[in-house]
Amino acid sequence: MGNDGYQENGSALAALRDHLAELQLAQIAHRRRAIILLEGLEGSGKKKTLKQLAAAFDPCHFAVHAIGFDRREASEGHWLARFWRCLPSASNTAIFYRSWYLRVLDDRVRGRIDQDMVARSFDEINEFEAQQRDYGTLIVKLYFQVSAEIQQQRLDQRAGSPLSRASDRDERVLASDPAYVRAFEALKANSDTRWSPWIIIDGNDEEAAALASLSAIGNAWAEAIPSELPHLVAAPIRA
Repeated sequence: MGNDGYQENGSALAALRDHLAELQLAQIAHRRRAIILLEGLEGSGKKKTLKQLAAAFDPCHFAVHAIGFDRREASEGHWLARFWRCLPSASNTAIFYRSWYLRVLDDRVRGRIDQDMVARSFDEINEFEAQQRDYGTLIVKLYFQVSAEIQQQRLDQRAGSPLSRASDRDERVLASDPAYVRAFEALKANSDTRWSPWIIIDGNDEEAAALASLSAIGNAWAEAIPSELPHLVAAPIRA
């Protein structure tokens, strides 16, 4: 991509950030809750979108939850409990960088849960998301797809980083893994619901993925939350 293309994308992203900032003001005024899921394999381009969202939103009204495998949480209480504690309050947004779908993706591929638990996990996820919808929470689920070649290139580039530990590399799920392909097909078949559908993002180009993601979030916000301010009810006049 030439400099003109980068400048065009940069201008478009800036416009989308401004648009999201305006939409967030309406969300705050109407006291609506929102959840954004950034789901997908490592190296699928999610972080670019996360940075754009962080630059767009009022930091007082959103929180980011980076989700990974937790052996202690997995063995204590209901597996969804740690996500209940992260749900947003009125006027706020919770952004999940990975999410409860780890259970039916990475954990399934790595054999951390029994295969007979997969169907039950999908049922519990769908019920959990339906509860949020019934409570008035807006849910936007973005899944970042990436080719095996692009993912490997990005993982190779990160291999020399001091943040990349050998144990982390051992746990990576690859797009080329047939078990992952089966898990992803099951994800689409079992959790693409009417009340919280998946939006598939092509993560091979991070700039284009960020543009598509912010556009999708903006469209969902505009459709679900009125742009006009709520009417104020005048206090009764006391005699």
